Amino acid sequence: TMLPLLLLLLPVAHGIAELGYTPILTESPVLEGLTTASTFVLEQPRCIFEGYDNADIWLVVALDTAASAFNNSARPGTPETAFQDFPDSVHAYMTLNATLANYPCPKRAGDITVLRVGSETSCTQDAARPTCNGPLPGPGPYRVKFLALEGSEPVAETGWSAPITLRTAKSPSAISTTDSGHSGGMIALTTILSTLFAILLAGLVAMLVFWGSDSCGGSSTFSKPESVTVRRYNTHHVYDQPAAR
Repeated sequence: TMLPLLLLLLPVAHGIAELGYTPILTESPVLEGLTTASTFVLEQPRCIFEGYDNADIWLVVALDTAASAFNNSARPGTPETAFQDFPDSVHAYMTLNATLANYPCPKRAGDITVLRVGSETSCTQDAARPTCNGPLPGPGPYRVKFLALEGSEPVAETGWSAPITLRTAKSPSAISTTDSGHSGGMIALTTILSTLFAILLAGLVAMLVFWGSDSCGGSSTFSKPESVTVRRYNTHHVYDQPAAR
């Protein structure tokens, strides 16, 4: 009967405050790509770590199946929590450290207060950057929480998030071009436009050929022939003869 009580007192004995907050994906309507094939976007923990002015606040990213086994005494920047070995030998890594000054309270109107997890690519293979915020290696699912450390001592933590599953890219062979209304409509429209363009082009070519033949075969200029005037001459000596009269 004493074991459940001891488990409840364990966080208090280690001085870890359980904060009544669970990390969530952002609900900001101005952002797109809240989850991609390698990243997701969280709300910042504003007004959550008040009173922990001297603490460093870390984001812990874990495999869904390994979240409950994460050791809060694990130190960031060590092989035990290095991003480069996630998820093979490391099942949870620590990244995106900040101080309370980075999460001011209250939130100002118009501020976009989010964290994009997985946005760094330059440090993915850099062993000198074990706290790299590198791209997630697969669809997951993952769970995250925020952990506050004073020196190397954990002092406060949030709850674990709900499972976060990333998008999976479709292979080109799996993309259908006929089972979608938009695809069929686009194909029909393209066919109609192509036919109309062919007709227009044929008409234009015919007109050019007609004009060309008319110009070559009818280049002679026809003019109205001049009228020929035939004068009538009277032979006076004929009229002078009596027989002609």
